[in-house]
Amino acid sequence: MSHSQIDAMPRQHRFAPGWPLWVFTLALLPVLIGLGFWQLERAEEKRELQAQIDQQRSLPATPLAELDATTITAWRPLLLTGALDTRYIWLLDNRTRDGRPGVEVLQVFHDHASDRRLLVNRGWLPWADRRQLPAVPTPQGNLQLQVEALPAPEQGFTLHSAPTAGWPKVVGRIDLPAFAAHTGAPLLPRMARLRAGSQGGFQLNWPGLPMTASKHTGYAVQWFALAAALLILFIWAGLRPDSRGNDNDEHD
Repeated sequence: MSHSQIDAMPRQHRFAPGWPLWVFTLALLPVLIGLGFWQLERAEEKRELQAQIDQQRSLPATPLAELDATTITAWRPLLLTGALDTRYIWLLDNRTRDGRPGVEVLQVFHDHASDRRLLVNRGWLPWADRRQLPAVPTPQGNLQLQVEALPAPEQGFTLHSAPTAGWPKVVGRIDLPAFAAHTGAPLLPRMARLRAGSQGGFQLNWPGLPMTASKHTGYAVQWFALAAALLILFIWAGLRPDSRGNDNDEHD
């Protein structure tokens, strides 16, 4: 066989990745796969959490007087009958809607039937001009509010706002014990927020869960895709031309 015929023949390849490629792939591949399964676990947790929220929200609204304060679960609908206290209003700062800055209005509600006080989130107000506080109109007289109990407020990182003298007070986070100290009367350890259609509400388009199950699933797909791409690159980079056996060829 002539040299020209040998050169024209397709070269065969053998799989022989070097040790740096082995180390890189074996170190990174389990991480990518692990992150994918972790996101799938987070997606399942979010599905279970959303199912719990939906189950609680489907319950009929119960008057506060019929419930023990320690048995009120998060997202349970409550029926309040009483009055909003116009003296104690907090504006929860750094709350945006559609890119617009604003606050959420927190106000003490006195439930007459149970003689309990709890903090109620009345919704969102825009606050573009930081030189003056937004107006917070309060309906007077006896009110009947449809609310849902909220989980305990998180104590993570928050953007702090400059304290304001007098009322309303601008705050950067929810601190129920501190709020109760301001009022001089005990507050229920769980706050609530108005449901759509209730009296005294502002903008009530409450944000959902920070990250849904579908987003976690999407991230899992991305991690698995990166793992597959790494495996393909490992195989491609490890293939080398095989020159073995050419010494035994007969040359014309």
